[in-house]
Amino acid sequence: MTIYNFSAGPACLPDPVLSVAGEAAKEYKSSGISILEMSHRSAPIVSLFEETSHNLRTLLSIPSNYKILWLQGGASSQFAMIPMNLLPEGRTADYMDTGAWSFKAKTECNKIGTANVIGSSKESTYSYIPKDIEQNIASKYLHITSNNTIYGTQYKKYPKVDNPDGFLVADMSSDILSKPINVSDFGLIYAGAQKNMGPAGVTLVIIRDDLVGKNYREIPTMLNYETHVKKDSMFNTPPVFSVFVVNETLKWLKDLGGLESMAGINERKAGNLYSEIDRNPLFKSPIAEEDRSLMNVPFIFSKDGLDDNNFLQFCDKRGLKTLKGHRSVGGFRASIYNAMPEEGVDALIAAMKEYKV
Repeated sequence: MTIYNFSAGPACLPDPVLSVAGEAAKEYKSSGISILEMSHRSAPIVSLFEETSHNLRTLLSIPSNYKILWLQGGASSQFAMIPMNLLPEGRTADYMDTGAWSFKAKTECNKIGTANVIGSSKESTYSYIPKDIEQNIASKYLHITSNNTIYGTQYKKYPKVDNPDGFLVADMSSDILSKPINVSDFGLIYAGAQKNMGPAGVTLVIIRDDLVGKNYREIPTMLNYETHVKKDSMFNTPPVFSVFVVNETLKWLKDLGGLESMAGINERKAGNLYSEIDRNPLFKSPIAEEDRSLMNVPFIFSKDGLDDNNFLQFCDKRGLKTLKGHRSVGGFRASIYNAMPEEGVDALIAAMKEYKV
């Protein structure tokens, strides 16, 4: 029986990537040494980091005036690093509150400066992306979370920053590499790898040159972007194996035809699943249709009193794993990132059609 892992993260990885990763864990490039044992100062690992950054720059068409960093600490560490590095003393930043992660980002900013919440859908359990927002012209940057992993909303169009001196910051942890984006629309993009890019352990930061080294305040060395830019992400021992897996995932995406091709596949997968949710009288989507995520698809029973566990067990017996909704929402959630094959979504749709109460 084929197993399909619908986990929100750490999430499924492409089978070819897992196969190559297993080989590298035993021996890397005929060296007689596992990649897990290799010095990050060695020529093969320095070359690996250069290749990974090159592949990412090519896939995302990242302009030359942006730096690529491979860091640790997860996207959660960026919640504090961003205002530490980018928010001048006495200035404010605008934040969109569209879910648990954006709320945490705002909370961390308030420990360093002032975060203005200019839009929130918290009152509706984050079931939509607020559109009618009024930015503060004095705010240094606008922070958004491009895809809401828990509640299943996603920006289809990114907001423009009103302040001519400001810039857009985006947490793209759960939809990075799922479609083409215009990187130059952003001052900084960050993403934890474990949802759509690779395994846990590495965090991507793409930062515009002119935002590095502002030194608005005294910052601990490891939390200063300039530290990592100057050392090409090698200031301390980086997460070598995680970056290796990211690089293999980037190669897989390239072989697939790039992000245009990936976007078409993702639209088809999500479209088919949402069509079944809307068609099937047993289920419904709690998310505003225009804001439905292509990565994380929450759905619930359309009637009260039905047992979620029965459906979860029904799916589990068919190899459809980790479909339980987040504890704050309940119901079900299918995370259908890049690596989820279309056959997995088809298998879930078949189970939804077969299920009887």
